[in-house]
Amino acid sequence: MIEFIAQNMAPIMFASLVIFLLIGYPVAFSLAANGLLFFFIGVLLSPYSGGSINLAWPLLHALPDNFYGTRVMSNDTLLAIPFFTFMGIVLERSGMAEDLLDTIGQLFGPIRGGLAYAVIFVGALLAATTGVVAASVIAMGLISLPIMLRYGYDRRLASGVIAASGTLAQIIPPSLVLIVLADQLGRSVGDMYAGALIPGIVLTAIYMLYILIMSIIRPNSMPALPAEARTLGRGVISLIVALLVTAAISYAAYRYLVPAHGDNADILGACVGVIVIYAVAIADQRLHVNMMSKLAQQVVIVLIPPLALIFLVLGTIFLGIATPTEGGAMGSVGALIMAAAKGRLSLDVIKQALASTTRLSSFVLFILIGARVFSLTFYGVNGHIWVEHLLTSLPGGETGFLIGVNLLVFVLAFFLDFFELAFIIVPLLAPAADKLGIDLIWFGVLLGVNMQTSFMHPPFGFALFYLRSVAARVPYLDRITGKQIAPVTTGQIYWGAVPFVCIQVIMIGLTIAFPQMVMRYKGAAVEPATIDLKLPEMPGLSPLGTPPADNGAAPPANSGTAPAAPGAPDLSQPPNFGDTPPAKPAAPAPDLSKPPSFN
Repeated sequence: MIEFIAQNMAPIMFASLVIFLLIGYPVAFSLAANGLLFFFIGVLLSPYSGGSINLAWPLLHALPDNFYGTRVMSNDTLLAIPFFTFMGIVLERSGMAEDLLDTIGQLFGPIRGGLAYAVIFVGALLAATTGVVAASVIAMGLISLPIMLRYGYDRRLASGVIAASGTLAQIIPPSLVLIVLADQLGRSVGDMYAGALIPGIVLTAIYMLYILIMSIIRPNSMPALPAEARTLGRGVISLIVALLVTAAISYAAYRYLVPAHGDNADILGACVGVIVIYAVAIADQRLHVNMMSKLAQQVVIVLIPPLALIFLVLGTIFLGIATPTEGGAMGSVGALIMAAAKGRLSLDVIKQALASTTRLSSFVLFILIGARVFSLTFYGVNGHIWVEHLLTSLPGGETGFLIGVNLLVFVLAFFLDFFELAFIIVPLLAPAADKLGIDLIWFGVLLGVNMQTSFMHPPFGFALFYLRSVAARVPYLDRITGKQIAPVTTGQIYWGAVPFVCIQVIMIGLTIAFPQMVMRYKGAAVEPATIDLKLPEMPGLSPLGTPPADNGAAPPANSGTAPAAPGAPDLSQPPNFGDTPPAKPAAPAPDLSKPPSFN
């Protein structure tokens, strides 16, 4: 019995961790306690394991190095997490979400489902600026849910749209989970961001397609905004004209800048066009010229600052100007500037942002420390080999592995948070995926899309909890219409999430079926035959692959050596640094009357 336990320590250890988590112990302490407990057991059972346990008491000395080495305390990659968290919370407090939802809601208001389209669009923008699910869901739940209920939206549909659009912050860069996945997979955060960009946009488009289908099938579930609610009036044509003018200015600037700036001219030209139209909209609004419609003014003024912040963060990362950590730092400064420009930056806002950032960063840090303790013991009992053999032996090869792994993560997402999944499960899956030849960036994005469902699973989805905390629990009087509005039940929130969980599962299948959505992060393939290497010419040396140059002079007849090239240095003498070289003594004439001596 003892031999059986010793030789199967890895599965027993993993099962005990799952039991600890299901009982409800905090994840960080479950990991650390489980690791230390089985370390003690493993050392005692090592003689009975037949070599499958490689644990000894001195191995505990490696823990301080694991804590303070490059994996935890000195990990520059994880430094991006507090920056992006701080940026997201400051932006939430700055009122950017409120302005965006009000403006985009009125832009899409005349069509059925306009508010739902606006929520998804703003959710994608908030995801690309904040990267924090909680901030997005809470902000949109507070702002858009009362408006959607006021104008007769179906409660399940409204709840599902808000929760799902908030979870876009999971997959659209600068997502916090992508940072953690890149760190655990040992890959670049910039590559992970580039790989996840297209899947995030495709998922947003599928959400909008679902709203379009539902507006046709059940038109009464999402009515258009009434005319009296569209306070910005009409003006879509004015907005289209403004966009065309911006495009023309950008193209003219591009043509002017391309001789001097080359490949960067398109980006610089776009920046010039956006700055010009933004300045015109501000002047038009302040001076009451009314050259643009009120709707066009508001859309330009509200949309451009978050888009500029997205470029400041993601654009600099994708262009290679900044690392993700540096991009997060610039984003934090940009968020502070935006909040100050709106007059909403105060000491209380900064205190709340710092407190929330510290809390989340400490949460991640303690989980990572506990994971290091667990992995030290798990690797010592050859747990990584057990997991690798288990996964690589699945029927179906690579396809069977992907199906099995995604089912495992999908089921575990019912009970575990995405941070817990990333720190516990991903390090066990990565070696097996690498052994099967799977690109780890693509694998990480696939897991990121799958882990997104952890926020939407009833009954443990965190996005559903966030929405439940801000949705009305009792009937209330609407402040605009004066009508009594019925509350939103927990069951309605849960049922509203189910269609969007199905959409996320479909997105997993699309990512597997069309891997090029992610693999574009590698750029265009280079054909080796088209590579032309040119070496610089060097004086005194012949081109590579040609006979030595003789400067056009033929060697003298009956000469054993070729003449030296003109100006060639005499390497038989010490170097001369400007002094007059000493006279070289004449060589004594050989005595040809005697045989040569070789001594």
